[in-house]
Amino acid sequence: MDVSEVSAGLFVVGVIFILLVGGLLSMSILRFFQGKKGQGWGYMAGSVVSLIAFIFVVTRWFD
Repeated sequence: MDVSEVSAGLFVVGVIFILLVGGLLSMSILRFFQGKKGQGWGYMAGSVVSLIAFIFVVTRWFD
């Protein structure tokens, strides 16, 4: 794959959102296993909101 045409801005935004969504998702799974369902659902909701924000940012700024 030739990734030389990927802009630096898109790369940075992708990395930030991937880390954010992955971190929140893993924290939600951890909280579910610890029995803290309320915090788990909060982190899960944050993960979903971050994913929607990522899709919005990519389609608006990099399309």
